[in-house]
Amino acid sequence: MSDPEDEDDDEEEKDPLVAPTEDIAAAPSESADPMEIVRQKIPADIFEKFEIFSYRNAAVILSETRKAEFDEILTALRNFTITTDMVRRAGGNESDIPKLLTAALRPLGWHETVVQGDLLVRLLWRKQTGVTKKGKAIFEKQYRELLREKFLDGHKIDYVKNRVAFDLEWNSKDQTFDRDLYAFNAFSLCGVIDAAVLVTRSAELGPVFRVLGQALDRKGNPEVKRNGEPRLTHQKYGASTTWMGKLLYRLNAGRNGGCPVLAIGIRPACISDWKAP
Repeated sequence: MSDPEDEDDDEEEKDPLVAPTEDIAAAPSESADPMEIVRQKIPADIFEKFEIFSYRNAAVILSETRKAEFDEILTALRNFTITTDMVRRAGGNESDIPKLLTAALRPLGWHETVVQGDLLVRLLWRKQTGVTKKGKAIFEKQYRELLREKFLDGHKIDYVKNRVAFDLEWNSKDQTFDRDLYAFNAFSLCGVIDAAVLVTRSAELGPVFRVLGQALDRKGNPEVKRNGEPRLTHQKYGASTTWMGKLLYRLNAGRNGGCPVLAIGIRPACISDWKAP
């Protein structure tokens, strides 16, 4: 879960609504699970606040084989409510928005977890040591071990419980998705998790950001750019930050490897004091 200091002024001018789309996906590809199956596995009230896409049968796995952990995530999502002040305010290392899920999941045993592992490689072969009197080759079994220490090291997931991983990316650099998906796959390959859930901003929030006016600093004061001009809220959330278009592009390309991933997008319905004009 990352929420670094806001983008540079030059970067923030790139808006998701007008930015080039070569690394943005507007919809899931055929590699995603059929939406009719996803809707059978996810309660309808969750879809009212979030958009949801499933890859590699994540929705089925979570709802049927990891139901206890998934129910805890669904409860946290049902209770997830933000305000326009939270959206406008600068976050620093972790804004108030990620802290909402931290408060909901940490007491239930969802821990930040790092996977580490050494790789023991065994080489087996047969070495010819001679021939019999009849000219038949004689072989002797050979064996050698190679130990690659820290073959896996440093892959971190913010929330892991039993065999389920969870993370939220609200407004980080979009490359953070690559780190998250690589970590999910590493945990999956090691047999540590069965599926992962990744929450980010829905593209539906873009129009909301554009009408919220001036951004706020951490203390709630109106924020200005280095050139003295007012900094608008939508300029904090550029095309190169973490939002669903950037995540779907990576999932469509299979960057989650073999790990099932449920992608969840925060919709305007999560903003308690927002009413569509």
